[in-house]
Amino acid sequence: MKFFSLLSLALCCLSLNAESQKTTSNSFFTVIKSKMTQGGYLIGEINRLESSKRLVFLDQEVSVDENGKFIIGFGRDFPEVAELKVLKNSGEEVLKFAIAPREYRIERIDGLPPKKVNPTSKEVLDRIRKDSSEIRLARKTISSLPYFADTFKMPAQGRISGYYGSQRILNGDPKRPHFGQDIAAPVGTPVYAPASGKVTLAHTDMFYSGATIIIDHGYGLNSTYLHLNSISVKVGQQVKQGEQIGTIGESGRATGPHLDWRINWLNQRLDPALFVE
Repeated sequence: MKFFSLLSLALCCLSLNAESQKTTSNSFFTVIKSKMTQGGYLIGEINRLESSKRLVFLDQEVSVDENGKFIIGFGRDFPEVAELKVLKNSGEEVLKFAIAPREYRIERIDGLPPKKVNPTSKEVLDRIRKDSSEIRLARKTISSLPYFADTFKMPAQGRISGYYGSQRILNGDPKRPHFGQDIAAPVGTPVYAPASGKVTLAHTDMFYSGATIIIDHGYGLNSTYLHLNSISVKVGQQVKQGEQIGTIGESGRATGPHLDWRINWLNQRLDPALFVE
């Protein structure tokens, strides 16, 4: 097995605060844009001479569009080195990327109803499991939509009140990290699609997230909108960037009106702030 290091490229060209635009990184693909940090991503385009090659990341084959474009993502606690395998008839090569670590905030949220923090009834736990199953199914889609490589826009106007990756302490009880960006604004504030895509979930009342929308942008990338007051789209509907999909609310587990905006690539939870210029 041959190893090809991209460490110097990652440090020089793929920094947290700058995107690489059409920078040739190796003989296999060109980097279109990237954020090489925990919560970040890489969007690339396989070189035409290498079009027959296959890519494997995190033990899963990476879907590539008809133009050779693909995306991979790095979750909140991703290790310091990412390995992208290039499969060839003669064997495989492993491209190594440096992934910058991050320090995360600690956010304390008090005043939540105890049953929303630590539910115990069978009825509620069954409901949570059902909600989780529907969300997993909606995010499981790997479509051929081309919008994963587009530049995203903010889905709503308001104050940033919560940050990706922060450790959440609810009513004094440490919980899972926060995987989204919170935008605080009055109930009824419009929420827009930050990129074009197809609606895969439009649920009016989930236990934790309340009224919830998920949009598929293609090739494993999807975005989620939580705690909505209203939903103006339906499952299967195609939406364009900038089209209104709902309004900000405080449904589900929330202490005030805000939008919790999330982005996933497969099972990697990414930072929405890194998708917006």
